[in-house]
Amino acid sequence: MHGRGTGRPSTARLRKELRRAARVVVVEAAPCEVDRPGAARLELTGAGIAELADLLAVVDGGTGDVCRCPGWPTILLHGADGARFAEWSLHHGTDIRGIGDCDARLLHGAALDDWLAGHGLTGPREARERQAAEEALREGRRQRWLAAAPPELAAAAAEVARDSDDDLVAWSERQRRARTGFAGLARRHWPDRDERIRALLAWLALAGREETGGLRWYDLALQEQLLSEEPESVIAALTVRPPEPAHLDGAAELFCALEWVDARGKGLPEPLRSTLLAHIEACGTDPMRTRAGWGYYGGGEGA
Repeated sequence: MHGRGTGRPSTARLRKELRRAARVVVVEAAPCEVDRPGAARLELTGAGIAELADLLAVVDGGTGDVCRCPGWPTILLHGADGARFAEWSLHHGTDIRGIGDCDARLLHGAALDDWLAGHGLTGPREARERQAAEEALREGRRQRWLAAAPPELAAAAAEVARDSDDDLVAWSERQRRARTGFAGLARRHWPDRDERIRALLAWLALAGREETGGLRWYDLALQEQLLSEEPESVIAALTVRPPEPAHLDGAAELFCALEWVDARGKGLPEPLRSTLLAHIEACGTDPMRTRAGWGYYGGGEGA
């Protein structure tokens, strides 16, 4: 009933709607949950609506797209007769939906969150603060990965680690070119196969110790290079001389990749298997121990 409208969103259109409103209700809930008991809400009239209007400025024309989530909080506009005539939803503190046929980018999203918090609706600001903290963790991880690059590979590594943008198709093509160039430079930088494999494993090891967990797209670029080597070459590089802890951390990540399991299966030859399991038992992470229990390195339930 109160979904997307027609035409492009604009600040003028938004404020025209607010001028029609006798009462505005902001609910800390998605549109489908505005009647949920206990949902925090703020009711505005007169000067309160005018203050909200000052903060609800958007980039005219909209984003041309709609967020896939339902969004929250929800802004409900009621006329003088009490009937609801518009329903808007905020998305990630950056966009608003309901003004036109697509979402629109907020010009003062952070200020709006602060204003709502000052009126008792603290959820949006708290969500923004959590998001900022998570982004700081992600960026710190990316910077540690870049710092591990040899100087000769720093520029190529930076291209691989570039974050995505709104045009995912263009970003995917840039990633393909960046990874291809990066792989070629790595082979020239480490022409000796054993040295190259051990260096890439030590670099991949960073992912296994990060608190954010999981492989990021730039970690996958390293994994991709290691998977391009013959599996027996990787095993040989780890046994030609005793591996260091970082090599074993990287190996623990690599040997769980589906492509590795498909190519070689679970389980490792001795003494590499025993060396890796002893390392994991002594100083591995919880995910490493879990995967060992699943038999990824031989033994355990998956053996």
